[in-house]
Amino acid sequence: MSYTTNIKNEILNNEYNKTEQISELSAIININGEIENNSISLYTENIGVSRRIYKLLKDIFNIEINITKEEINRLNKNFIIHMTIKEDVEKILKTLDLYDYTNNTRKYKPSDYICGNIEEKKSYLRGAFLICGSVNDPKTSRYHLEFIIENKITANYINDLLQELNFNSKILKREKHYMVYLKESERISDFIKLLNAYNSLFYYEDIRIYRDHKNMTNRLNNCEQANIDKIVFSSNEQLENIQKLKQREDFDLIDDKIKEVCIYKEKYPESSMQELADIISLETNTKITKSGINHRFRKIKEMVSQKH
Repeated sequence: MSYTTNIKNEILNNEYNKTEQISELSAIININGEIENNSISLYTENIGVSRRIYKLLKDIFNIEINITKEEINRLNKNFIIHMTIKEDVEKILKTLDLYDYTNNTRKYKPSDYICGNIEEKKSYLRGAFLICGSVNDPKTSRYHLEFIIENKITANYINDLLQELNFNSKILKREKHYMVYLKESERISDFIKLLNAYNSLFYYEDIRIYRDHKNMTNRLNNCEQANIDKIVFSSNEQLENIQKLKQREDFDLIDDKIKEVCIYKEKYPESSMQELADIISLETNTKITKSGINHRFRKIKEMVSQKH
């Protein structure tokens, strides 16, 4: 069973009040419904979703729904559930705000009375997710949540709802549909919470925390290795410069502080600048800082690069 299916199964176990049911059903029929010849047709491959639609229609309108299973030849799918509504179609479409009978046109964006408050907006998004939403399992390589919607107006409306609820969604035009999607792991987590799918949320968070910790550990290890590489390169460069400086005829005339750091670096070649400062301070009883050591090495580099 896929992660998306687990989320949807959790949604299907939750109960909501009538106004929220209307918002949810409005989204389902808007995205999935075919309206023609005074009838509504719905198609789904998910038995649980078909039961949810049946229950919503019964609870809100108390009508009869014709349900059939149609055989299909598709990878991993053997049948599709076809639901047909022929009773009280006008009442249903008016209640769900899906048809403009004044202008005799289909409506793809509901009025405020369908999605007036936060809970109704959440319910609309819940219905949309049941019909056309999916979430990558957090164990996969990328975080991704999407809605696949054929109608541009509906896709933009779903995107607007998500933006209004601070989900930072984006919309992308495909060949035959629109994809409204989330990529940020925290926003996806928040959306699963909005769906009240708490078992799926806990699973998601456990995996996300593990992945984030692992990524942080890898980044720290990479930084540590980079620092080690930098130190090794710097140390080798310092030793090379010391050798070049000692080959100069005037080496004996060079400042004693410069000679001192040369002697101690050759004596302790693997020491860092801080360690070298500590050693010199201890053995000569003269206080010198890491900054002072760094200054002397810069001076050595300048002297080596100068012609004499």
